[in-house]
Amino acid sequence: MEIDIRNIKKKNNTGLADERVLCAASAYDKKFYLNPRFSSLPESIKDELKIISVLFTEETGGILTMIYDDDGSLYLYPSHNDTDVYYDEISCGLEIKKMQKERKELFESLEEYYKAFYMNKEQKQ
Repeated sequence: MEIDIRNIKKKNNTGLADERVLCAASAYDKKFYLNPRFSSLPESIKDELKIISVLFTEETGGILTMIYDDDGSLYLYPSHNDTDVYYDEISCGLEIKKMQKERKELFESLEEYYKAFYMNKEQKQ
């Protein structure tokens, strides 16, 4: 689930459309962000997103952003600061694949949720 940023509408300096970002976690700031747009998600799902995102960044470093593309697919987008000499892209890629396999059902459910509740609204605007 690596993301091709060219497919995302550019809305801010990061190149990621704010309204499509589900959540993000940063090893640098030790913070987790859940987009308020998705506050209607069940608490158990929000908690699970926080746990897996924070654990991922603790393990690999950097930043993990979960974002929806134009088709409603959920992508895991890892990034890091250029000055982060401890960031390991190989272990990051392995952790993403592991997470995708272990949390496949969760990610599929989140994609269905987004398609059902948000894509129709975006297309009408």
